[in-house]
Amino acid sequence: VKGVALRFCSVSNYSLCGVCGVMERPGFTASLVAGGIAGISVDLILYPLDTIKTRLQSPQGFNKAGGFRGIYAGVPSAAIGSFPNAAAFFITYEYVKWFLHNDSSSYLMPVKHMLAASAGEVVACLIRVPSEVVKQRTQVSASSRTFQIFSNILYQEGIQGLYRGYTSTVLREIPFSLVQFPLWESLKALWSWRQDHVVDCWQSAVCGAFAGGFAAVVTTPLDVAKTRIMLAKAGSSTAGGNVLSALHGVWRTQGLRGLFAGVFPRMAAISLGGFIFLGAYDQTRSLLVRLGRGGP
Repeated sequence: VKGVALRFCSVSNYSLCGVCGVMERPGFTASLVAGGIAGISVDLILYPLDTIKTRLQSPQGFNKAGGFRGIYAGVPSAAIGSFPNAAAFFITYEYVKWFLHNDSSSYLMPVKHMLAASAGEVVACLIRVPSEVVKQRTQVSASSRTFQIFSNILYQEGIQGLYRGYTSTVLREIPFSLVQFPLWESLKALWSWRQDHVVDCWQSAVCGAFAGGFAAVVTTPLDVAKTRIMLAKAGSSTAGGNVLSALHGVWRTQGLRGLFAGVFPRMAAISLGGFIFLGAYDQTRSLLVRLGRGGP
């Protein structure tokens, strides 16, 4: 369920000198810590919605996958993976934004945000996918413990089993980030312009909620394909990881409704997650940067 040009010298992810327009090197340590704290906060708070979404998308059906029972099944996997996953995303996102930046007023700024978000997702998925595989299999088999699921995957499929669905996850996350982050950045810039001062953290969170909810809806079919691939039996055609094949299979058996299975809990979780995640990120990073500078 993840700055803006006008927010320089405040709580943005890097700063731009208002006099000379020179980009300062961002605080990567602050980005790492703030991203990690924001990530684990969101994953733990909104975990029940994620479980419901996964069970709605499960090929065995919502009730057989557990229904509303054991909605915290698999939470240890999410807790362990959340901090390093979010930290990896944001430190990559900030570095690429800083590396590509040369003119804050450039019309190419949204493209730079897209490239930064895409790079962040590719790196973060190296951590996210194993955690996601274990988590989702535990969510649809609530009677099994997280460590038991993890051990079974390693025994039956090896390390590659933990990375089943890596491609489908990246193919879901990149379009999601291509929508969410430029929209988040643009909304914050517009709000800053309309009120003639930089947005507050709560305003950044509202922008994050809207951007996340919109991105969640339009990328739900890719999320369904990712879930089916991760939950498929080892050796099956779906387990091979072909996203188009998975989407075609869902369309053939369940139609449009199947492609958008779980869209409402996904939208709700990611909207709330966007509010908490991006707001907490900006707030935590702002605090850490101020502490690092030794003053308010």
